[in-house]
Amino acid sequence: MDFRKTTAEANTVTRDMNAMWSEVGNVYEMVAIIAKRANQINTEMKHELEQKLQEFAMTTQDTGVEDVFENKEQIELSRYYEKLPKPHMIATQEFIDHKIIYRNPLKEKDEEL
Repeated sequence: MDFRKTTAEANTVTRDMNAMWSEVGNVYEMVAIIAKRANQINTEMKHELEQKLQEFAMTTQDTGVEDVFENKEQIELSRYYEKLPKPHMIATQEFIDHKIIYRNPLKEKDEEL
């Protein structure tokens, strides 16, 4: 999912935990699912931001020292990523919207027996 097009809130929102975990059957399992997805989103965001910031990195050939110069576009890009909802908020919204596919191998194993 593209995290830039999310409907997640940028601020903290109170959620009805009973309604959320009833689908999974366990509060801790629900938190683990959301946490794993938040880690995936965080990695995607970090990787994308690093790629875009690499375009702005300039090295000086004379000194051999890598200097990073900040410019207006780089600052605007950083501010854009700071304004995005945090990964845990995006993951929670995806869970509520049933956009996360998850499975528990232990439950599948028990059902086979």
